Amino acid sequence: MTADGPPVDAEANTGTDTGTVTADATRHEGGAELERTIGLAGGLSIGVGTMIGAGIFVFPGLAAGRAGPAAAASFAIGAVIALLVALPTAELATAMPRSGGGYYFISRGMGAVFGAIVGISLWLGLVFASAFYLVGLGEYAVATLAEAGVAVGGGSMVVALGIVVGIGLTAMSMTGTENTAALQNVVVGTLLLLLSVFLFYGLLDAVGVFGRETVPEQFAPAGYVPIMTTAALVFTSYLGFAQVATVAGEITDPGRNLPLAMVGSVVIVGVFYVLTIFVATSAIGSDALEAAGETAIVEVAREFFGLPGAVAILLAGLLATLSSANASILSASRALYALSRDLIVPREASRINLRYGTPHIALALVGGPVIVLVGTGQTELLAEVASFLHLVMYGLICVALIVLRRRDPDWYEPDFIIPGYPAVPVVGAVSSFGLIAFMQPTSRWVGVAIMLAALGWYAYYARDVHLKRGETDD
Repeated sequence: MTADGPPVDAEANTGTDTGTVTADATRHEGGAELERTIGLAGGLSIGVGTMIGAGIFVFPGLAAGRAGPAAAASFAIGAVIALLVALPTAELATAMPRSGGGYYFISRGMGAVFGAIVGISLWLGLVFASAFYLVGLGEYAVATLAEAGVAVGGGSMVVALGIVVGIGLTAMSMTGTENTAALQNVVVGTLLLLLSVFLFYGLLDAVGVFGRETVPEQFAPAGYVPIMTTAALVFTSYLGFAQVATVAGEITDPGRNLPLAMVGSVVIVGVFYVLTIFVATSAIGSDALEAAGETAIVEVAREFFGLPGAVAILLAGLLATLSSANASILSASRALYALSRDLIVPREASRINLRYGTPHIALALVGGPVIVLVGTGQTELLAEVASFLHLVMYGLICVALIVLRRRDPDWYEPDFIIPGYPAVPVVGAVSSFGLIAFMQPTSRWVGVAIMLAALGWYAYYARDVHLKRGETDD
């Protein structure tokens, strides 16, 4: 398994991913893998619940400060790019409905070295994203307490609350995937109801139904380049559809539910994002949003409904950041689990808890780094590093689809075929890689360093691992 040992076929010789996909579980030589307990509603909840948090409750102030009202265009650009990648991802996922998402698709399409770099980067990218969401949760929790008249510390309390919730979510995920999915369904349903009421009122207000004038403001006060740099920042908001792919091994009826969950979640969330920025900038203007920072949307609700509105949106923000962190921790553990089954990282990470049927060691290896990163409190850096690593993976997913289509192996039989091939994956790849150019230099350097470290790990530990080029006997 190491560089000095004999070559290892991670599937043929070890039982990794040799088995069958059934309606209830993915079964291997050693028994059942992860049970298929997540339906369409659960898949949509993971996708929507991951994405709806940052875009609405953390980014409006940051985005409006950079691009003004044109931040709505930034979110629209992000949605288009996400959709261009979601379609190829959906096709690959129906051909290979296994845990691991982008790592699994790229490793089977392009080889172990690309898979290792992407897989380790995906694991760490989701760790960065989870920490980002938990910092946002801490911000909303502190703001909620402040509205209730409870004086608490500033940054230190934000970090403390994020750490406590991170530990709690990791522990809950260890007790069963159905618990995570049930929490997502309740949280996302409540969240969408609250947001729908807020946006409906805000749209009526923006068009003057209530007799108020909207804030007169130039659409792109800083020009058009900030639209793209802001799109690169807020792309973290669109990571949720990929999280659905990482738990593909636990989705029921994957041929139907995976495409619907991925594409549907991008469309739903994209509409919510664009409307939110339009409503927010119309209500109080970009300068006020920027001054309010991570809780800017609370000031919009206060403008509409007074204190009750502010409290309601604060509670919605807590739900949103909670659901985002919850889904990201789950997905990060499944990425690490898939790496371990292929022996890219030590086999211990793929051990399943016999009582709960969850990869408890993989979850611990996610929760630990997340807690450390929460301690930094660096919201924008965490978001952009997560975006960088995911954009690289998204571009390579599109490339992997093209490679597999050209090679046309016997085992590649997806239930969903993307329209517009090859234009969709080509544009998806170019757009994903191109958006990286608009990121802050620090974020790019951190992302590159993580990918180089992943390559170093592969060369040292797993360069003799040979993956079968394809899905196994289904």
